Amino acid sequence: MQIKATDKSLLDWTGDTLALGFYEDATELTGDYAKLDEKLAGTLQELIAEEEFKGKSGTTAVTRIAGKNNFRKLILIGLGKTEDLKVATYRTTAAAIARKATKDTTLGISLSLEGEAGAITQAITEGIHLALHQDNRFKSEPEEKAPKLETIELLGITGQDAAIAKAETIVSGVILARELVNAPANEVTPVTMAETAQQIATEYGLEIEILEQADCEKFEQGMGAYLGVAKASDLPPKFIHLTYKPEGTAKRKLAIIGKSLTFDSGGLNLKVGKSGIETMKMDMGGGAATLGAAKAIAQIKPDVEVHFICAATENMISGKAMHPGDILKAANGKTIEVNNTDAEGRLTLADALVFAESLEVDAIVDLATLTGACIVALGNEMAGLWSTDETLASEIKSAAETAGEKFWQLPLEDKYFEGLKSKIADMKNTGPRAGGSITAALFLKQFIKDTPWVHLDIAGPVWSDKPEGINNAGGTGFPVKTLVEWVLG
Repeated sequence: MQIKATDKSLLDWTGDTLALGFYEDATELTGDYAKLDEKLAGTLQELIAEEEFKGKSGTTAVTRIAGKNNFRKLILIGLGKTEDLKVATYRTTAAAIARKATKDTTLGISLSLEGEAGAITQAITEGIHLALHQDNRFKSEPEEKAPKLETIELLGITGQDAAIAKAETIVSGVILARELVNAPANEVTPVTMAETAQQIATEYGLEIEILEQADCEKFEQGMGAYLGVAKASDLPPKFIHLTYKPEGTAKRKLAIIGKSLTFDSGGLNLKVGKSGIETMKMDMGGGAATLGAAKAIAQIKPDVEVHFICAATENMISGKAMHPGDILKAANGKTIEVNNTDAEGRLTLADALVFAESLEVDAIVDLATLTGACIVALGNEMAGLWSTDETLASEIKSAAETAGEKFWQLPLEDKYFEGLKSKIADMKNTGPRAGGSITAALFLKQFIKDTPWVHLDIAGPVWSDKPEGINNAGGTGFPVKTLVEWVLG
């Protein structure tokens, strides 16, 4: 499928389907829209009246065009109120249009642009590709037919080849993350995650280091927290470290860490009842997004050095499993009383944070499907954000605004760490139920010394139960777009 910007007028465009954007309560036909309506013998105005189309955000009206005309189908789509218009609006609008035109070969889109053309073109391109993405790898006979679209033209836009190319590169990273999350735990294991990282490194020229268990044991005071989780699995842990370095001098040095539990049984604190254990293939959503971001950034080639870290393992049950009450020692020497083996992600992240800080980077971002408490607080469409540095937090929030991904900053309330104190170790790995996502962030904070740090709890938006916006059912690839925009600055 090819997306291209063109200076063609909607009056001259020929193809299968033409999509027109309207602002809310601004459906009076003027300019080229009025000329098109005249050319169609009033069909456009008739459709607006019959469907009572008001241009509200996301609403559509569709009709076939009879007779000999330049196109066969017309789609009207609402952009909402002009004062509410954001770049993200164009992304979701384009997704909605694309879903209405999957049976067509050619599609023309005419949207009145309010804002910077490059950013809007990028958003439109992302929305189309992500809405049309299908993951049918595990079906012998896919239920859905592949979209027939071959050519999509963005009418009245010129000189945006670079924006389209950037969007398609970012999309390739999002799709990688989606497909890693969608794949079952017998397909995506610590071993195959390492193989995927190796493929990215080989194809795009990244440096790669895979620390095996023996390497992890030798790092500083030993990665006892990470390896404590890993020891119950029959599969070996793989500590993945990918590095992108620009050709010239790097203006900045960053680290991105993704929680990479390829399956989480809960350990001896087994997930039972309505715990959602069957969905725990998605517990490596942070690692999936980290590898997706690596793939995109390696292609875009910014003048920033970036380290991508995934402490991959499973959390399983066996005679070697860590017990509730065990004490683990992290790489920085701090000791942890394990009072819940199902709070394992923070244990793997603890050693990954110590490793990242040893690289002497300028900033660290970790992302993790860490707590159900964050979903309770913020729902399924918004991720939580905690930070030791307000400048860094603002950078992430600005990048998220560009990417159309939602975060809400919550406090690092130091007093709440009282709930994590242990009588026999430096800390416990879980605290009281109240403020569970905050105490999880405070736990991670113990493994950062001085480096500016942001923690992102992405437990909600990493998965979608149904097609909505730019997402299809399954893995969403959240927040690859935000990570890329942050690195690009």
